[in-house]
Amino acid sequence: MHLLTSFYRFARGPALAGLVIAALLSLLYPQYFSGDEGSPAVSSYADAVDKASASVVNIYTLRSSPANQGRYNPVTGRFVGPEKSQVTPSTGSGVIVSGDGYIVTALHVIEWAREIRVALQDGREAIPEIIGVSEEDDVAILKIELDQLQAIELGQAENVRVGDIALAIGNPFGVGQTVTQGIISATRRNGLNIARFENYLQTDAAINPGNSGGALVDVYGRLLGINIGDLRHTSLGDASGIGFAIPADRAVKALNDIVEHGRVVRGWIGVSALNVTPRIIKALNLSVDDGVLITDTYQGGPADIAGVIPGDVVVAINGHAVNSMEDAIGEFADLRPNDVIQLDLARANKRMQLEVLLGTAPTR
Repeated sequence: MHLLTSFYRFARGPALAGLVIAALLSLLYPQYFSGDEGSPAVSSYADAVDKASASVVNIYTLRSSPANQGRYNPVTGRFVGPEKSQVTPSTGSGVIVSGDGYIVTALHVIEWAREIRVALQDGREAIPEIIGVSEEDDVAILKIELDQLQAIELGQAENVRVGDIALAIGNPFGVGQTVTQGIISATRRNGLNIARFENYLQTDAAINPGNSGGALVDVYGRLLGINIGDLRHTSLGDASGIGFAIPADRAVKALNDIVEHGRVVRGWIGVSALNVTPRIIKALNLSVDDGVLITDTYQGGPADIAGVIPGDVVVAINGHAVNSMEDAIGEFADLRPNDVIQLDLARANKRMQLEVLLGTAPTR
């Protein structure tokens, strides 16, 4: 008993001091004392928005609808016109990704634009130069000549997980810079018919007209993606809470390629292929439920050299399941010449793996 009393008297001083220090720290830094498995308790995203918002710009355009060849008169069997193209104002957003003025936005924000004006959060405006575009990615690269530009910090889009918090910053309906909050609802989303190469982040943060081209950021204000729209921009219909963003690393890759090469450079495998359908499965007696059927290989091309043959069914690329051509095309969106990929194949009802060294598509 005497020993316990002595220990209590010895320890209570440091213990009380520790409690006082812990209480002070919890008051000063409440975000680190949530008690939820060590995760920070976030009561405000103001710091993240302050950090990122200066890098998000408003884009105003005057757009021309392409003039058509005239209206068809079914009675006379002739075209009459042509009709005059209409000029309409439009709004969108963009993201400053470098201090020397490069801006990434969605191509459809500036498509058919006769005039483009960029407005910064600090009130400055500039007429941008169009550096280049990638229709296959729905990406456009602009450049403005202003000083003291704040480039956004890049996040790790490849490490994003479903359930992560995401903030969308843009200029919806032209009302001015606006922030919406949600989560990452899905990754590697494709098959939306927005662009050829689709490998999107999906979020339920509201992405309204005018948000396109703006920033999708994490809770630290780091760029995760370039917003491109919601289901209203696709052939799938209309729905709220389903928005999409181009992963930031792919958008920056497009920028670097366009600046250096004038186009986006991708790896080439040299095959022709079709979706595996129930009819094909029955006709060829395949042992798979889905995948991509190789119908031909380019002689001397990467796949041919690696040993891929017509009749092979690709079921995975680099460990990611391939259920359709959209999946396969999405996998190639970020690959470059000289990248080595692993193909999981079904051949003659057997499974095998081949490594393919990607090349550059021959010029036509």
